[in-house]
Amino acid sequence: MSVYRRFRNRSRIGPVEVGTYYDGRGREKHTAACTAPRCGFSADYHDRSAAELAARTHRCKA
Repeated sequence: MSVYRRFRNRSRIGPVEVGTYYDGRGREKHTAACTAPRCGFSADYHDRSAAELAARTHRCKA
């Protein structure tokens, strides 16, 4: 069964979306995920700035 995450404070940097959510233990996490077809890039971070940096430096291979 997949995890349902309720994102808030979403922003878009190029093809990458950055969002904030709470994990199962109540800690705030940040995710960066590319929305380009066949890219598949996504990563979780503890800091919003780290997620935004990953979004800015991401280059799609698709």
